[in-house]
Amino acid sequence: MPTTTYPKDRFDELPADTTRVGAHRAENPRLRAGVVLGWAAAAVIVLVAAGIVGTMIVTGRIALFPAEPTATAVVEAPVEADPVVDTSYPVLILNATSERGLASSLRDTVVGAGWNSDIVDAGEASTHDFATTTIFYVAAEDEGAARGLAQVIGGADVEMSEAYAGPDAADGTPSKQLTVVVGEDRAGGTSEGE
Repeated sequence: MPTTTYPKDRFDELPADTTRVGAHRAENPRLRAGVVLGWAAAAVIVLVAAGIVGTMIVTGRIALFPAEPTATAVVEAPVEADPVVDTSYPVLILNATSERGLASSLRDTVVGAGWNSDIVDAGEASTHDFATTTIFYVAAEDEGAARGLAQVIGGADVEMSEAYAGPDAADGTPSKQLTVVVGEDRAGGTSEGE
């Protein structure tokens, strides 16, 4: 084993009364967990808010520079068609009340007014809590016939909707059909027109 001695220098002479000093022996800084947690929570909130706002801007839900409002056109109320009793329309009557037999008795009224019994059907609706008896028609030109049918049955609301369209014709368009949904206003033997 080699024995070498090196000359002493200033690093070999340590004062006897000092404590050890050096970067590797420095005190651990006091980290307060609450402060670190607070800053982390604040950073998360800011980043999430920035992400939400950025997403809304990109998707167009928020406009940074909204356009000037434009004048809106005044929409005139649609003119109601005159009631016309047209017995060529197929009629579907659905009872949407808990009282049984209303659709059948209304069918008899419609057939008695001149409709062919082959084109008037009666049945039960899928719900039993429909408030007001309503006649649904498919196209604007069917409104007069729907209002005429409303007079025949003693009064009903009239509404355009494709929800109760008849079977599609050969060309793919819904066939003309009037659908009467009997509401609770007819339950108990009373009707709107009585």
